[in-house]
Amino acid sequence: MTIKIGVVMDSIQNIHYKKDSTLALLWEAKARGWTIYYFEQQDLFVRDGEAFGNSRLLNVFQDPKRWFELSEYQRIALSELNVILMRKDPPFDLEYIYTTYILELAEQAGVKIINKPQSLRDANEKFYTAWFPEHCPPTLITRHIHLLREFFHEQKDIICKPLDTMGGASIFRLTASDMNASVVFETLTRQGKGFMLAQRFIPEIFQGDKRILLINGEPVPYALARIPATGELRGNLAAGAKGVAQPLTEQDLKLCKSIGPALREKGLLLVGLDVIGNYVTEINVTSPTCIRELDEQCHLTISKLLFDVIEDQI
Repeated sequence: MTIKIGVVMDSIQNIHYKKDSTLALLWEAKARGWTIYYFEQQDLFVRDGEAFGNSRLLNVFQDPKRWFELSEYQRIALSELNVILMRKDPPFDLEYIYTTYILELAEQAGVKIINKPQSLRDANEKFYTAWFPEHCPPTLITRHIHLLREFFHEQKDIICKPLDTMGGASIFRLTASDMNASVVFETLTRQGKGFMLAQRFIPEIFQGDKRILLINGEPVPYALARIPATGELRGNLAAGAKGVAQPLTEQDLKLCKSIGPALREKGLLLVGLDVIGNYVTEINVTSPTCIRELDEQCHLTISKLLFDVIEDQI
């Protein structure tokens, strides 16, 4: 039987060919002879309680000048597919949530969705760390500016960020002498109308913000330490950080052993833990990256590890 796999993603023509993790997953699907159906978020819809999509057949190539080919649109019921990869990047907004509802209808019809739609909603990448406080630095999630001021006064040196973005967008560091705290709090909470996250600054960021990939709760044996560029604070490749592969430490393995079973139970097959020093700072579940960098530097095929798990579960 030929496996039919769908992928929901941002425009494939605008991806970064050398770095895109979704492309690596699609190459693996092609290598296994699976038929690939391509969707962007706006292509999905529901009619009388059934999930559909305006899809295009997708072929992918390992060619930086021509890495994809799409057919004409065809309308299909998502229930015709065996697997769907949900790889739409944040922002994690209402449209994203509505998309998970559509995918959940497909899941109820028997389609394997990666990652599980309900768990995508439940496990906000920054908020979900609150379920593992023993592995996190002091953290406050609130919309109340007076609580943020108290936390800042207590910790002296903090990181502030929104809950729904990616790639280091809108991240601020405040130190004891900073006069901009009120402006940052007002901006990120939209004058107290929305939640934000504040966290004690971890100096080990300058040694790298490590991305640890877990497949069905089990860690890949190497992490990608994303070392901030000169004059930068953010350990994000999108912000110019340099990615250096490193073997997992004993502390890294301890974190994975503690958190991994909860991820597996939630049906989160592909997850990226962000670790600075000894602390987990984010749990990335929407479209974890760094597959390409780890594959290249460590001679791995991470997509194969994931697809072996998928095949066992469908």
